[in-house]
Amino acid sequence: MSETTPLVFITGASSGIGQALAARFHRAGYRLALVARRADEVSRWATAQGFAAATWAVYGADVRDVAAITGAGRACIAAQGVADVVIANAGISVGMDTAVLADLDVMRATYETNNIGLAATFQPFVTAMTERGSGTLVGIASVAGVRGIPGHGAYSSSKAAVIAYCESLRGELRPFGIRVVTIAPGYIDTPLTQGNRYSMPFLMSAEAFADRAFKAIAAGDRFRFIPWQMAIVARLLKWMPDALYDRVLAGRPRKKRQQEG
Repeated sequence: MSETTPLVFITGASSGIGQALAARFHRAGYRLALVARRADEVSRWATAQGFAAATWAVYGADVRDVAAITGAGRACIAAQGVADVVIANAGISVGMDTAVLADLDVMRATYETNNIGLAATFQPFVTAMTERGSGTLVGIASVAGVRGIPGHGAYSSSKAAVIAYCESLRGELRPFGIRVVTIAPGYIDTPLTQGNRYSMPFLMSAEAFADRAFKAIAAGDRFRFIPWQMAIVARLLKWMPDALYDRVLAGRPRKKRQQEG
């Protein structure tokens, strides 16, 4: 494949949504730049899929390490060219209890991964895309970012920040031909959700999510809830009076904390 073949840069590519997105973009003819802490694992997966060696490369980096993830972006540009699509997918979801001092570290790690890591993923590509006059930056948010969920304070607030940050970035970069797409998944069957101890309506596979996300990104959607039913849920939650919202969530099982496994 030549450098004219489109290129997608994906973080959190070792499992779940990231891996499913990688497979979907590869099927569409994209070259892959895959980023994960477990780089060897991603390489084994890509090889097992039968992907031609010329179609993919793996960069080892933890998105919490700003130097490492921005370095991965620069290495991608040097080796494969400027990505056409950059997907900041890496994220964590852990319950927290503000009464527990140690859980403040959980909140810090969540923000460092879901927010600073997202911005650091985009950073190396902004100038290069601006100079080229095209490109798409994709932030993976969540329906949980629409309103705060008990026990989910770190995650909900981090994903609310993703939504607001991507909206800000969209306004900044639109004059330069760069699209910013926000994807807000509902419940996707991945290792991130499999430990949840509450009902997960409209649960969908990572592969089904990746197919719908690919279409939303290709269409240049500004914002998309996936699955579509979650758009209705989100709108209801957003406009629900606070008193009613509090009653609806009363007694809802909390997200597992880190110490609970």
